[in-house]
Amino acid sequence: MKPINLNRRMTLERPVRVPDGAGGYTESWTELGVLWVDLRARSGRATSGEETSLSRTGFRILVRAAPFGSPSRPSPEQRFRDGARVFRIRSVAEYDQSGRHLVCLADEEVVA
Repeated sequence: MKPINLNRRMTLERPVRVPDGAGGYTESWTELGVLWVDLRARSGRATSGEETSLSRTGFRILVRAAPFGSPSRPSPEQRFRDGARVFRIRSVAEYDQSGRHLVCLADEEVVA
């Protein structure tokens, strides 16, 4: 097991639904805070549509643990942002038995 190196700052964001005035809504994102993370690439794949290509790469993002209900504890459907890069969180679990770190499995999508 590689040592954990929390050397990258990322912003944790959650989705917020905002009424669009026509009976629907638009989704925007609000910042919950900045966390130090250890970002590790996993596997990736590319898909092609009629008009565009999409590259999706999986990442394992390690963070310090936080109690359930804490705004600094990531959860699925939230995302990490690093500048223009966005990592959608798919799952969150304890990294090991010590409970000091959490592992977030996330995807980054890039339109090519």
